[in-house]
Amino acid sequence: MADIASVYMNTPPIARTVATAVFACSVGVYTGMISGFPFFFHHSLLFKFPPALYRLVTSFLITGPDFNVLLDTYFVFTYLSQLELSNSKFPRKEDLIWYLMFVSSVIVLLNQIFTGAGSYLQALLIALCYTATQDQRGVNAHFYVITIPAQLMPHCLLLVQLLFPGGWARFQIGLTGLFAAHLHDFLTRIYPEFGNGPSLLPTPGWLSWITSTPRVRNTVYGQSMGPQPERSGRSGPLPDSWRSAGPGRRLG
Repeated sequence: MADIASVYMNTPPIARTVATAVFACSVGVYTGMISGFPFFFHHSLLFKFPPALYRLVTSFLITGPDFNVLLDTYFVFTYLSQLELSNSKFPRKEDLIWYLMFVSSVIVLLNQIFTGAGSYLQALLIALCYTATQDQRGVNAHFYVITIPAQLMPHCLLLVQLLFPGGWARFQIGLTGLFAAHLHDFLTRIYPEFGNGPSLLPTPGWLSWITSTPRVRNTVYGQSMGPQPERSGRSGPLPDSWRSAGPGRRLG
């Protein structure tokens, strides 16, 4: 049991947290242990007292029924893990959190305007898949029993929605996720690279401050929290005044 807990805690923290919440909430709703009503979003609920702001989060936590509980949870964990561990767009955890906040906001807005849907995990899955596969050019991926280029995976996931009951509605919801991910890619990568401009969606400083974790120091009395160390571009035995003078030049 300890080994299972150790493996679980060694997984990427953001992917682990989101996937666990998705699985737990979905199992609770489909088994009847909890009501599904708090997991549905409509903009009118924001104007009641108290405003149901929590629905902006819970509306992304319910999978499809039956086997989709496991399948959707697996995809959420897989794509978030890829983004958290190996995607160059998200070198810090606050960058990934900001991405999730932006993409989720666009998904909610588009669905409230165009589809009227109130549950958005399928759209988020398409967005995660699109972003995760943008750095996988030339790599093949397995989609059920066929092998396809990795960059086609989000489009295949989108098209397969048409095979399920209510497929057209699910397809439209998925389109909002594809648009949200592409919009984020344009603002943070395409425009800066090809338009020679700055990133139009930088991670805000307040999010970096919130997500910063103080150092934990082990003592004989337990654990104590200490301030984060200041980051410095240079280190060594020389005094700070010498190091700040700039790079030296070789003589002779």
